[in-house]
Amino acid sequence: MISRFLKPKGEFVFVEFHPVVWMFNDTFDTIAYSYFKSDAIIETETGTYANREANITQQSITWNHSLGEVLSALLQNDLQLKSFEEFDYSPYDCFSHTIEVSPKQFRIKHLESKIPMVFALKAIKP
Repeated sequence: MISRFLKPKGEFVFVEFHPVVWMFNDTFDTIAYSYFKSDAIIETETGTYANREANITQQSITWNHSLGEVLSALLQNDLQLKSFEEFDYSPYDCFSHTIEVSPKQFRIKHLESKIPMVFALKAIKP
């Protein structure tokens, strides 16, 4: 779909949470899901990412996509990868047990800089 709508020389910029983040349970003390999980991840949560104390309960259905899956999808649809970066912090304080290590840079306290939290890529249509 991206390749179809990009004009020649058009750029696709994608920044997303790293799939490693989604392997963990909510408290980041256990690996709960496989990196290569192909089934849906179904969870019931209280609160929201913006207000963890909100009196709301909802069920979410998500899928974890490995970096290989993401990159292969772009390359197989005739996009050229121009840059790829991984970051050991999140720009958002949206996970449990985070600490702000620099302005707008949050890490899971007990994991420090040991896991990637975000990735960014740029691809162009030739």
